[in-house]
Amino acid sequence: MSVPVIAVFGSSRTRPGSAAWEQAFSWGEAIARGGFAVASGGYGGSMEALSKGAEAAGGLVIGVTAPDLFKSRSGANAHVDVEFPAPTLTGRIERMLEMSRAALALPGGLGTLAEILVAWNVAYIQRLQNLPVLPLAVDYRWLGMFRPHLEVSQREIDLLRAISSLDDLRDFLESLT
Repeated sequence: MSVPVIAVFGSSRTRPGSAAWEQAFSWGEAIARGGFAVASGGYGGSMEALSKGAEAAGGLVIGVTAPDLFKSRSGANAHVDVEFPAPTLTGRIERMLEMSRAALALPGGLGTLAEILVAWNVAYIQRLQNLPVLPLAVDYRWLGMFRPHLEVSQREIDLLRAISSLDDLRDFLESLT
């Protein structure tokens, strides 16, 4: 892709008019205005709000869908410019990460958590192998789930950057250029 892409993970259950919808919409706008395309799961909820926000700001919207996994969904949301079907959930996440310069996570549920964990593990392995590390930022509320315990250290948690405002998001995006 000629335009750099940001993978964004979020909930399919987010409803229009909710604070989470507004957050996803504003993140989509900010990402597009920052000169990036957005890649999401491409369906409804916060993925649709993100797509709509990016579209409103003139950005490219990519949907990485999983039609074999989500048979009840009728396809990508109306704001997606390019759809890439993936065969599995992990294949979908991998595809999003492979095309992206960085990853972001909005509030969400178990699916969003799975996406964060895969992206986080990719960044961890990259650091172990002395490769460039995939920048990963998450809505600040996710950090309450991640504390040093078992064999997760503060060094691993520090791979996650907290986003608590649009200014934080803009700073994160600027750090990528």
